[in-house]
Amino acid sequence: MFLMILNYLKPLEYLDELIPAHIEFLDRFYNQSKFIASGRRNPRVGGVIIAKASCEEEVWEIIKQDPFYINGAAEYEVIEFIPSKYDPRFECFLS
Repeated sequence: MFLMILNYLKPLEYLDELIPAHIEFLDRFYNQSKFIASGRRNPRVGGVIIAKASCEEEVWEIIKQDPFYINGAAEYEVIEFIPSKYDPRFECFLS
């Protein structure tokens, strides 16, 4: 499992122009069961995506398709973690 932490590099007005394409990007990977949750950080300085992938290389291949990344509007930090304790309702995302 991976945390993808976005930090915005461009003004919010520019990011807002990219939002429709970014939502299409998110939807594509939700439909492939790669993304579990996503949203804006508060304050609005970036975002967070929780992803299920086989390896970090796969995560970076996904990131390279994000319009925020393509247009230099955000940088990504990728953190891999292995859930060792979790609510049983979350188990369906681990298999």
